Amino acid sequence: MKILLSNDDGVHSSGLKALYQALKKDHQVTVCAPDRNCSGASNSLTLSNPLRVQRLDNGFFMVYGTPTDCVHLAINQLMDEKPDIVVSGINHGANLGDDVLYSGTVAAATEGRHMGLPAIAVSQNSHRPTDFSAATKVVLKLLDKLSEHPLPADQILNVNVPDIPVSSIKGIQTTRCGRRHQAGDMQKATDPFGHEIYWYGPIGEIKDAAEGSDFYALANEYIAVTPLTVDMTAYKSVALLEPWLQQITL
Repeated sequence: MKILLSNDDGVHSSGLKALYQALKKDHQVTVCAPDRNCSGASNSLTLSNPLRVQRLDNGFFMVYGTPTDCVHLAINQLMDEKPDIVVSGINHGANLGDDVLYSGTVAAATEGRHMGLPAIAVSQNSHRPTDFSAATKVVLKLLDKLSEHPLPADQILNVNVPDIPVSSIKGIQTTRCGRRHQAGDMQKATDPFGHEIYWYGPIGEIKDAAEGSDFYALANEYIAVTPLTVDMTAYKSVALLEPWLQQITL
């Protein structure tokens, strides 16, 4: 299988390297990832500056751009053949609930879907992970299953893995996105030159971690696999909006 591997933690991430090592044993893998950490970049594109690419000694493509740039550029210009699938990760830190809207890891997978390819985003529930065995193992298993049971054309798989040994994981659950409370306030500070600066505050507390959610699965030592749709239309609201929208005249 020809795989395009990307991430949002950057081309030097240990999670990316671990997944590459696991995939390359049985697959043809091209790595194209950002030059730096792009966590929170979501689906942003670099439109005001040209994209620059550097081929590293290990063969990885390093792009001075976003995760979405990396996937788009690799498929359109850098790869000799179109890949069979896009895999994004392994991210340092989970991407659960509302976080998927901001995640560059999920965005790289989403861009693969926009390009007509199946895609997987995989994250591990620690910002300092050391053992990626469980995450790499589940990705390899999912690749086998997806070749037999492909997803619909508007969906990706968002995979979140507990940061525990493989032997301690209780299983895999199909989940939905949970929810967080509103994030904390912005933090105001001053730089060494006396200028005002601002930092994002702490992320919101978990609001919905009920059984069946991705939060619940990870908290109970299960791998969470959440199918995400690229089509964000709220179809249930179409019928609700239509009657009163028709009453509006300009």
